[in-house]
Amino acid sequence: MDSNTPPSSSAAAGSADPSAARRNSKRPKYSRFTQQELPACKPILTPGWVISSFMLVSIVFIPIGVASLLASHNVVEIVDRYDTVCIPESARNDKVNYIQSPGDKTCTRNITVTKHMKKPIYVYYQLDNFYQNHRRYVKSRSDAQLRSNGSADDVSSCEPEDKSNGQPIVPCGLIAWSLFNDTYDFSRNGQQLSLNKKGISWKSDREHKFGKNVFPRNFQNGSLIGGGSLNSSLPLSEQEDLIVWMRTAALPTFRKLYGKIEDDLQANDVIMVTLENRYNTYSFNGKKKLVLSTASWLGGKNDFLGIAYLTVGGLCLFLAMVFTILYLVKPRQLGDPSYLSWNRNPG
Repeated sequence: MDSNTPPSSSAAAGSADPSAARRNSKRPKYSRFTQQELPACKPILTPGWVISSFMLVSIVFIPIGVASLLASHNVVEIVDRYDTVCIPESARNDKVNYIQSPGDKTCTRNITVTKHMKKPIYVYYQLDNFYQNHRRYVKSRSDAQLRSNGSADDVSSCEPEDKSNGQPIVPCGLIAWSLFNDTYDFSRNGQQLSLNKKGISWKSDREHKFGKNVFPRNFQNGSLIGGGSLNSSLPLSEQEDLIVWMRTAALPTFRKLYGKIEDDLQANDVIMVTLENRYNTYSFNGKKKLVLSTASWLGGKNDFLGIAYLTVGGLCLFLAMVFTILYLVKPRQLGDPSYLSWNRNPG
């Protein structure tokens, strides 16, 4: 054979570097992690394990559900809607004009206590059809301005309530501008009931989100008044009505804490509520309600948690009984677990 004859392609391929082929391969590098060969718990779901698991969940969940429901039912709650009844009958055809016009908006409501209410009694106002979670509304605030007096000019995110007469508004934004401004006074048998408005906001908000050296400036000083006013001599950290309002709600129906009555109320007591009906919810067909409520170890009146626990616990109990009956009536022979791959000896 001629020594100048070029080598065949097959010879060239056979003489290629095998390490280069491995480098070009897309096969991942072997490891026990990528091949899922690490030691792991691989339980065998026998009828005994399945039935026991369902029974355990039902035994835990059902008592919790019963306790939650009992706690919720022990809460005494009184709800009084007043947005319509506190408008004179002659003005009910044009509620928006009435609420926007100047004048006395005082209204008196009598509330009868149905059951004994132990102090403290929490006073809430409830608004319906008020979308505090609207994107533009939620963003219309300046957290830097609320925290520090040196950031009073930081109003870029507060339009249209950013400046008044060329000066920054403190606090700026639509949330603060729309501050709830209905007021409530309570009396029983001609005696005034004290209303504690201290400590109604979150401690973290008072200490970290609202500055002790930040005071209201130019607030509600424009031509269009949105809601309540603020005391310009008190720092924002002490104006708890504002702090409560600025924590926006996620749903269109929400309650916010107004204060606490520090007296027990007996069954059949008649509470006279003198309120100022000033907040405009009529422009968007909203509702206003006054709520008096006690609290339990679980909080306010809410049956959802108890019903959820009872539903899950009852469903697990039902499935445990069904599986038990099926296992007793028509059992299935189990396979030998020694034939499972992870139970075989390497030899």
